[in-house]
Amino acid sequence: MSPASNPLYSHSLPEIEAWLTAQGGDRATDNISLWTFVRDSWSADLLLDVDSIIVRYTSADGSKVQRSFKYSLSRSDLEEVIFSGP
Repeated sequence: MSPASNPLYSHSLPEIEAWLTAQGGDRATDNISLWTFVRDSWSADLLLDVDSIIVRYTSADGSKVQRSFKYSLSRSDLEEVIFSGP
């Protein structure tokens, strides 16, 4: 896998898919760009969009928030901001 310090756009699609799987993601069967993550205090739908990653979080209390992240961020930075939750 490419170094975690590299921008995500420099990773191949199979590397990105392996990274998301390693983070506990489940890919939707009807939309290969959509991944679901479940944690104790939140869940999220992550969409690999054309120019950014869109994450829609739902907290345990039902509140929702959406964030987007550019592929120019490093994989390690994205891992930190996405998987720390809303």
